[in-house]
Amino acid sequence: MHNAAFVALGLNWRYLAFEVDPKNLRTAIAGAQAMGFVGLNLTVPHKLLAVDMVDVLDESAKKWGAVNTIKFEEGRSVGYNTDADAIVTALRDDLKLELRGTKVLLLGVGGAGRTAALKLASENVAELFLVNRTQSKAESIAAEIKSEFPAVRVGVGYPKADMDLILNATSLGLKPDDAPPLDEQQFSFKQARAVYDMVYRPAETPLLAAAQAAGCRTANGLGMLLHQGAKALEIWTGQPAPRDVMRRALEQNIYGNR
Repeated sequence: MHNAAFVALGLNWRYLAFEVDPKNLRTAIAGAQAMGFVGLNLTVPHKLLAVDMVDVLDESAKKWGAVNTIKFEEGRSVGYNTDADAIVTALRDDLKLELRGTKVLLLGVGGAGRTAALKLASENVAELFLVNRTQSKAESIAAEIKSEFPAVRVGVGYPKADMDLILNATSLGLKPDDAPPLDEQQFSFKQARAVYDMVYRPAETPLLAAAQAAGCRTANGLGMLLHQGAKALEIWTGQPAPRDVMRRALEQNIYGNR
């Protein structure tokens, strides 16, 4: 999507992927800066590590405690977070869902899930239930939300009542033999109005297929991927991102001519 955007903007730039071991992340950031890179995107597990590796944290990175975008400027590295706003934009665009006053069940609170939990709370959801493989991690984030957003009712574990949204922030669904991220013995799809899966490959995960069969509105994570990438591009270039061009490039690359 970025390379398609660079062409559309007339920029002689190139977006490349590099696999970096976490222990080499600091060196990789410094190396990219030394080689004249405009910036970087970071994915799991680098987002939390990079908070302590950039020279300056933008307010977005300070607020959400993770860095997924770096810009090199004036001899320094500046860390940003474009994930949080992308979650809200995707939910609004793809599910026509305004978060204020809603009840949300969030599956997974590591990495993107933690950012999602804090962002949902900041959007004044009425109730937020956190389910995570390691319960102590969910309890820690629940305590953080209770402290920072006291108006939000937050719980750990599956709710008894109906929810407006199930949001899957785990990676379960990427592989055909993955376990389901939702325990249907504890919570039924029929108790939810909408389901959003951050996984975007395959386009329809088993979670989304089951949700659709139960009559839920559904969307996958392609929109979130698009919007976080578009914001990163705007940070690097100072120009509005050609989102339609980027969406078409994403769909073609990920899904082909389906």
